[in-house]
Amino acid sequence: MSSIAILDLGTNTFQLLIANIIDNKPVLVFEESIAIKLGEGGIEKGYISEAAFDRGLSALKQFKKSIDQYQVKLVRAAATSALRSASNGAEFLDRIKSETGIVPEIITGEREADLIYLGVKAAINLGNEKCLIIDIGGGSVEFIICNQEEVFWKRSYDIGAARLMEQFHHSDPISEADINELNLYLGNTLSELKTQTKIHKPDLLIGSAGAFETFATLIDTQFKVSFTNPEIKIELRDFAKVSELISKSSHAERSKNPAIIPVRVDMIVMSTLITKYVLNQFAFKALKLSTYSLKEGLLFEFIKNRNSNYSDNLHNSA
Repeated sequence: MSSIAILDLGTNTFQLLIANIIDNKPVLVFEESIAIKLGEGGIEKGYISEAAFDRGLSALKQFKKSIDQYQVKLVRAAATSALRSASNGAEFLDRIKSETGIVPEIITGEREADLIYLGVKAAINLGNEKCLIIDIGGGSVEFIICNQEEVFWKRSYDIGAARLMEQFHHSDPISEADINELNLYLGNTLSELKTQTKIHKPDLLIGSAGAFETFATLIDTQFKVSFTNPEIKIELRDFAKVSELISKSSHAERSKNPAIIPVRVDMIVMSTLITKYVLNQFAFKALKLSTYSLKEGLLFEFIKNRNSNYSDNLHNSA
């Protein structure tokens, strides 16, 4: 048996997953998510604010205590959009290394999409039919057209919920004028996605973790994220009701809703409007939630590579 700690350093949250690998299957040992809002106050200016800097370091120190408590020696950490674009991102990573010993990798948007695909296809049997995976983060949104065996097209766009909130959410509740401006912006920005969906014609939209977990909780208050049951179907009519509720709600109303965790109270509006735009533009027949995303992708990539290296070593020693 071996153990591994996976860290996903996102724009909204930092996440830790510790798993034991038994017979090439992961067994969840510990999981923690800390709201960081790394992009708050600086994402559109291209830097991490001092307050966000401190929140991030504090979270990593807390994660390191958990990693040490479970005596895990193998750590994989991926940093995404906010750290990709921040002028002081390298300084932040240096501080993490010097104060915790954790060495994160700043991954490209393309690698982020690859890891999300690995996570989602471990959660959902995609089969032979083409689908579109969407992962809405705070800094970026990844789109992947794929089936179980192949990725046909993928792209990461810097249109995450935190970025769009600063650009388009100017009133409380958000105004129809702001929504129209956002839709125009998405229409111009996602022209390649439009082209690719016309070519590949995916019928199923899969939302990867994050905001889609909030949608599922709003639809069913008993919904709980599960490592052992990571696939959930979301009825399109239920999403339509939820999207209407969210887009017309005020900050105060969302804050009082126990189904919306604090870090998503504001950004859930943009996540909802992005999802609604994609569903309306491309006429999907079904919507699913995968509770596996990037960090699970890192986990299953590790297992796959370990098995590959083991097979290579057997071959080389024969």
